[in-house]
Amino acid sequence: MKKIAPISRGYIQHLKTGWPRGIVTLGLAALAAGLTGIFRWVERQPDLDARMPEFIGLLLLAGILYVIGVFSVERFRLGATALFIILAGAVLFRVALLPARSTPSDDVYRYQWDGRAQRAHLNPYVVFPNSEELDWLQNPEHPEPPGEETPTIYPPLSELAFRLIETVPGYKRVSTIFDLASAVVLMFLLAGMKQPLHRVLAYAWNPAVLISFSMSGHFDSLAIVTFLAALFFLVTNRPALSMGALALSFLSKFFPVLLLLTFLKRVRLSHVGLFVSLIFAFYVPFLSAGWHLLDGARNYAGDWVNNGSLFHLLRFVAGSQAGADLLAALMVLTAIGYLAKRRAAPLWSSLVLTGGVLLLSPTAFPWYFTWSTPFLCFYPGSAWLLMSVTSVLAYTPAIAYGAGEPLKNSLLMLSLEYGPVYLWLAYYFWAARRTKLSPGPQEVGLSTTGMERYSVE
Repeated sequence: MKKIAPISRGYIQHLKTGWPRGIVTLGLAALAAGLTGIFRWVERQPDLDARMPEFIGLLLLAGILYVIGVFSVERFRLGATALFIILAGAVLFRVALLPARSTPSDDVYRYQWDGRAQRAHLNPYVVFPNSEELDWLQNPEHPEPPGEETPTIYPPLSELAFRLIETVPGYKRVSTIFDLASAVVLMFLLAGMKQPLHRVLAYAWNPAVLISFSMSGHFDSLAIVTFLAALFFLVTNRPALSMGALALSFLSKFFPVLLLLTFLKRVRLSHVGLFVSLIFAFYVPFLSAGWHLLDGARNYAGDWVNNGSLFHLLRFVAGSQAGADLLAALMVLTAIGYLAKRRAAPLWSSLVLTGGVLLLSPTAFPWYFTWSTPFLCFYPGSAWLLMSVTSVLAYTPAIAYGAGEPLKNSLLMLSLEYGPVYLWLAYYFWAARRTKLSPGPQEVGLSTTGMERYSVE
């Protein structure tokens, strides 16, 4: 493992001459109080769809408070009291959102349906909710879960977790536990890299993360915590544990496959065998599906288009969705190969690839942006911080749908969501080109701390 470059003396001196630590700490407490008030209002809404404009507006306000918090921990050197406020706030926000009776997403009801199907000894990769003979599996309070006409799209580890949980509050509690565990793993990573633990705020206070897991119960948190564990084991030179954790992450959600080549360049062939063996072992209980095992994933990849950005441009250029899919795949593969060839730091590669694939994807639901949010603890760049905040605008189609209009994204909302992000990225690339520098973390707006760039390999 290469030595991590130290923080520059000028930066430390800059921190020492900042505002008094007590004032900044008090400011963090005020931010925590404001965020708690917002999340308490959100939790109390019996029908969130009826209050969607207020919900989105308050989340954007929460995003502003969150960005101020990230700036505070990056700009000032803080003490134990500030860290306590950050961690206490992280727990308090989640506890405030857990009792919410209404959520902006209904994916948790599909989790529940898949779990009921498995407990009835049915293969979720073959059956689907709108089968007439399976009406008895429906939740009467929410009889139309997402993807009614397709088998499940979720990998086996997630499916096995769904089998063990029966109630919607149960999914939310377990998702929140994984979410908090991610914050703990991030603190281990920060400590190992001699970075301030206060930086965990960039993940722990992120509104999109809080809404996605504690309020909505999305199980992306399982994939995230296992992915972060894989990265921790990788950078601390424990390749067997790293590949095992990466396999578990892939078995929870498919996106960690983006980093497979980055991992393979740092492990031995025997560790690859562990990765493959674990994946096969978890798929064994579902092999009765045969060639239909990936039908749900194929249907999702071929039919779903929601909240995309660059994908629409690629579709215009290619003239078809299939052509756009091919162009997007080639661009992602090129980025994977380039980062692997350059032996880019695993955390940096994780941010670039998880963030980049969302900008190219035909579907980018708000909770998908949580995949890259953990890496803002290490590269707290302005552009992606902004993206993590404006992603809540993807909930706006619910406003039109509630008024009886089709459920689709508007060009105006997509422009407001993505436009400022692309403009910010374009500025940093332009600045990098003017100075004839290769766009690393600082030049593309992914490091604003004044720290020297470091790598861990």
